[in-house]
Amino acid sequence: MFDYKLLSALAAVVEQAGFERAAQVLGLSQSAISQRIKLLEARVGQPVLIRATPPGPTEIGRRLLNHVQQVRLLERDLQRQVPALDEEGMPERLRIALNADSLATWWAGAVGEFCAEQRLLLDMVVEDQDVGLKRMRAGEVAACLCGSERPVAGARSLLLGAMRYRALASPAFMARHFANGFEVTRLSRTPALVFGPDDFLQHRYLASLGIQEGFLHHLCPSSEGFLRMTEAGLGWGLVPELQVREQLESGRLVEILPDTPIDVPLYWHHWRNGGQLLGQLTEHLATTARQWLVPL
Repeated sequence: MFDYKLLSALAAVVEQAGFERAAQVLGLSQSAISQRIKLLEARVGQPVLIRATPPGPTEIGRRLLNHVQQVRLLERDLQRQVPALDEEGMPERLRIALNADSLATWWAGAVGEFCAEQRLLLDMVVEDQDVGLKRMRAGEVAACLCGSERPVAGARSLLLGAMRYRALASPAFMARHFANGFEVTRLSRTPALVFGPDDFLQHRYLASLGIQEGFLHHLCPSSEGFLRMTEAGLGWGLVPELQVREQLESGRLVEILPDTPIDVPLYWHHWRNGGQLLGQLTEHLATTARQWLVPL
């Protein structure tokens, strides 16, 4: 039989990125958390954590985390069916990984009413759409939004649509770097904006224009900051169309190459045995996301 106190300690250490915060969340001492992890490792006969900063799960640790995540969701269903088991009457809670651009644009509008009706609290982990699935593979989240279609074992994926990005810059930036007119060959030698080391959207866009070499760029791991830096003329960048309609209409931003957007598909990944709540959220997103995303 599983000792869920031990599994909860493992989940807390991974989700809270450390022993100290895990202890605070569970109301235990840090040494008690360490003892529970050691006991769990003794029972499974191998390490469940990689002792790094932050700690990460081993392969067996990921399997245990996936199990814990699904058990939590199924327990919520049981509490709804047998209200006496839910002694504190606490709201439901889901941990979800999603990309910063979705969080800054359409996500709140898509889930706001659902969360209010279902008394749902969200723990949102921000990851680039190209790598968000790693959080689910590690057992840290119950669902994720990402650009990959292929689900991890035990999960399903659903195409919600695509976010349309446009390559934009300020008029001042264009005047400074393309005073004699836009030239694609010069684009790699003008500063770009990249969200982070896992963001390869600009790379793909340049490749579509026939530019394969490296390019100058700032790193800006903030969706709002990315837009502000583009408006300030620090570089050109691929920005969600949903985020810049006002700027395009007013002329504060212009497309560096008109009518050349790039569409990024977004897949919703969720556990097959994720319980009723996760299934309802999936159905809700399948219906509402189309208001903001481009169909593929």
